Amino acid sequence: MAESPAPQLSVVVPVFNEQDNVAPLVNEITAALRGVADFEIVYVDDKSRDATLDVLKRLKAEVPELRVLRHANQSGQSTAVRSGVRAARGAWIATLDGDGQNDPADIPKLLAASAAATPDTKLFAGWRVNRQDSGSKRWASKWANAIRARMLRDDTPDTGCGIKLFEREAFLDLPYFDHMHRYLPALMQRAGWKTVSVPVNHRHRASGVSKYNNLNRALVGISDLRGVAWLIRRSKRTAIEEIS
Repeated sequence: MAESPAPQLSVVVPVFNEQDNVAPLVNEITAALRGVADFEIVYVDDKSRDATLDVLKRLKAEVPELRVLRHANQSGQSTAVRSGVRAARGAWIATLDGDGQNDPADIPKLLAASAAATPDTKLFAGWRVNRQDSGSKRWASKWANAIRARMLRDDTPDTGCGIKLFEREAFLDLPYFDHMHRYLPALMQRAGWKTVSVPVNHRHRASGVSKYNNLNRALVGISDLRGVAWLIRRSKRTAIEEIS
C-alpha cells in the first residue's frame, strides 16, 4: 500500500500524567483543524505513570490523524517535543501543552500569521495576554520574562507559552538541550530567522496537577539563561555562495 502524502501540519503534544486531559484536547484539535489544514497529531507520552497511554491507544482507533509515541525513559518536555518533531511528517509544527490550558482554536490564527509573514519568519509564538494561572505563577513569570528579555534581547513578551508554530527544518537545526523549548525565539533569532508573537487564549487547568513549581523553574532558568546567552555571544553567521 502506498504511503499517504505528508500532511501540511503536524501538531505535537508532549504529555506526562494527563489521562483526563488527553481526549478533550484531541477532540478540540480535530475540531479546530479539520477542513482548515491537512494535519496529523503526534502525542509523545513521557512514560506517564497513570492511564495516559491507555487513553491514547483507545483514541487511535477513533481519530485517524492521531499518532502515539512513548519514551522508554522519562526525559522531560523539551525531549518530548523534539521526539515529536523528529517523527513528524509535516513541514510545519504546532505545539501545545498537554494540560489543556492552550486553546487549539488558536492554531488557525497562527497559520494565518504564517501565511501573511515573510519567508524568513520561522516561528510564531503564542502570547498569553490574559493568563489563567495563580497570582504567584503570574508574578514569577513576569519577572522571569523581564530578566530573559534583558539578557537575551529576544523581543518576545512570553516565551513560556506552549502553543507555537514553527518550521520543522529550522527547529531541528537548533542546538538541543533540556528546557530548550522555553528559549525558541532567542534560538531562532540566533540562527538568523525572524520570530513573531501572536496573542492567544489561555485557560484554567481543568484536571490534573502542574509538573513545575516556581522554585524549580527559577533554579533551572538561571543556568539555562546563562547558557543561551553564551550561545548567542558565540554565534557566527555568514551568507554562502556556491562557485560555478
